[in-house]
Amino acid sequence: MSNMFKMLQDAVSARKNLKKIQRELEAKTIEYSAGNGAVRATARGDASLAAIRIDPAAFEPGRMDRLEKLVLEAVNGALEGAKKESAEHMQKLMAGMGLPNIPGL
Repeated sequence: MSNMFKMLQDAVSARKNLKKIQRELEAKTIEYSAGNGAVRATARGDASLAAIRIDPAAFEPGRMDRLEKLVLEAVNGALEGAKKESAEHMQKLMAGMGLPNIPGL
């Protein structure tokens, strides 16, 4: 019975740790720039976008496709950084619980 009680305590502790990590990730920002800083995207650690900044000099009449590519590159880079940050935090949580590292979590 004490083993079951320990498992419940561990589950409660894991939930608290997970909520703490989620708050930390929401507060953390990751910035990525494209086109030598012409476009900058900022993502939060929870993989939501916080901001997109476009230098007016990046807009060239007739070259909207170039600007669109820079925006995509910056957004994808920022979101990829956020995913990596989240994965690192989750690995720490799992290691603290004595769980194996499961890729993709």
